[in-house]
Amino acid sequence: MACLLEAPLRISVLSEVTATSRHYVDRLFDPDPQKVLQGVIDMKNAVIGNNKQKANLIVLGAVPRLLYLLQQSSSSAELRTECAVVLGSLAMGTENNIKSLVDCHIIPALLQGLLCPDLIFIEACLRCLRTVFISPVTPVQLLYTDPTVIPHLMSLLSRSLRTQEYITQIFSHCCKTPEHQTVLFNHGAIQNIAPLLISPSYKVRMQALKCFSVLAYENTQVSMTLVNVLVDGELLSQVFVRMMQRDKPIEMQLTAAKCLTYMCRAGAIRTDDNCIVLKLDHDLKHAHELRQAAFKLYASLGSNDEDIRKKITETENMMDRIVSGLSESSIKVRLAAVRCLHSLSRSVQQLRTSFHDHAVWKPLMKLLQNAPDEVLVMASSTLCNLLLEFSPSKEPILESGVIELLCSLTQSDSPALRVNGIWALMNMAFQADQKVKVEIVRALGTEQLFRLLSDPDTNVLMKTLGLLRNLLSTRPHIDQIMSSHGKQIMQAVTLILEGEHSIEVKEQTLCILANIADGNTAKELIMTNDDMLQKIKYYMGHSNVKLQLAATFCISNLIWNEEEGSQERQDKLRELGFVDILHKLTQASDPSLCDRAKTAMQQYLA
Repeated sequence: MACLLEAPLRISVLSEVTATSRHYVDRLFDPDPQKVLQGVIDMKNAVIGNNKQKANLIVLGAVPRLLYLLQQSSSSAELRTECAVVLGSLAMGTENNIKSLVDCHIIPALLQGLLCPDLIFIEACLRCLRTVFISPVTPVQLLYTDPTVIPHLMSLLSRSLRTQEYITQIFSHCCKTPEHQTVLFNHGAIQNIAPLLISPSYKVRMQALKCFSVLAYENTQVSMTLVNVLVDGELLSQVFVRMMQRDKPIEMQLTAAKCLTYMCRAGAIRTDDNCIVLKLDHDLKHAHELRQAAFKLYASLGSNDEDIRKKITETENMMDRIVSGLSESSIKVRLAAVRCLHSLSRSVQQLRTSFHDHAVWKPLMKLLQNAPDEVLVMASSTLCNLLLEFSPSKEPILESGVIELLCSLTQSDSPALRVNGIWALMNMAFQADQKVKVEIVRALGTEQLFRLLSDPDTNVLMKTLGLLRNLLSTRPHIDQIMSSHGKQIMQAVTLILEGEHSIEVKEQTLCILANIADGNTAKELIMTNDDMLQKIKYYMGHSNVKLQLAATFCISNLIWNEEEGSQERQDKLRELGFVDILHKLTQASDPSLCDRAKTAMQQYLA
């Protein structure tokens, strides 16, 4: 198994302040207002997409000076606006940036700026406030400290589409408690925000909808009020239903569904209300399609990116949702959920943590009992990963009687299921104790094992050889299995080495032969088989280095000095011409083959 190395930590050194950064800050103190304005504009251009530059400017004290210029009545409207824009850009950096801005009292300064009549300046202040408030490190209570702020924000809703978008986004992120809901409700949030649901701007409609979802959450007073609200002559509940239609973006459909759900829970809408029943009955299939799409998206995102897999599993209740998806009534949802699990199971860390914590193997095993082939293929592929040696799930899966199930998969008409069944058994046999190996051989049966060794699908054949190689590891296990099934195994090896197979298949087969040669008693099955010895000799002289290496490794095991009977085996192999071949291979151009041949020759010289 490959060694996993942790990536070095990337350390951001905030104290590394460049001369350029200092120059930007120095220009903010120029006595010429026009030069100050140009300095702020240049700073704006310098910080876009540059977190290091943002951090440097914050360390150098740019924020207090920008806030000072923003609050001065003597500053031009353009300068004040550009200051707000730069502060907003600084806020789009790291969470440490946000903390620094909040510590410099940016929120009261920007809220004060909203009293200015200039709309462009107001929009810049709101945009910056929005960025600050949506950060998880900003205390949302700062929005409610001054009782005049909320009513003033309500009054600004009518100024422009931008003020509507930013203010509703601030409200939706800062409404965290029943007290916050009450403040917003008492200041006319419902009446002021409801018309925005039919705004020409999608962003405004979406943020307004999010506002209603947080206002109605576990709040009977709000929910009861929403029932009677009219938006352009239409009941609000009907507006929500329209927003759930399948031609609307998924985010809008899900948020509208939340609003209706909260109203139902509060008793504001009866669960048999036509607007709910007809819509949900009609869209039950669509709801399945949404879940299916979500799981597919997560599967795709996590397929090749460890950081994204980590984010998915750390999302609140996400693993529970994926696991519950395995028992959905819709086959398509079950398939998408298991695809998502399969994607996540490629992570060593997730196998060791999330998959173990949520006992994912249990619903997965249940799914394998009775499912269509397409679901079985994905579920069994996921199980293969759960059976890797470092997975904590391996032991309980073994104890659940999975071997019989996997053996039955190897008899499937589907090549993909046969591959997964044998692959899972191969992983299970890796470094397993003798009891497990014996149980695998017993459950699979020698007839089926050798049927798989002649399978027309190369992937099935390779995984079967991998299983055999894992079964034939450690000498007691090798000798025990070869004593029971040696004749059939040697026949299978002969057929493969004589057949028209790929280099990879023959290399794996020769490696199995090398394992047999490592047994105490099993090696006699090779030594007494002159036909097999001739085949090994042939592959030692093959044009492919991989096959030469594997064949030479086999001979090395047969003649190893420290083992009983080594002298007799050495003598016989000398008579058959193996020493001459080994001597020739010590001159091979491939260093690995050369070293292997020299190691074998040393057994004769010792």
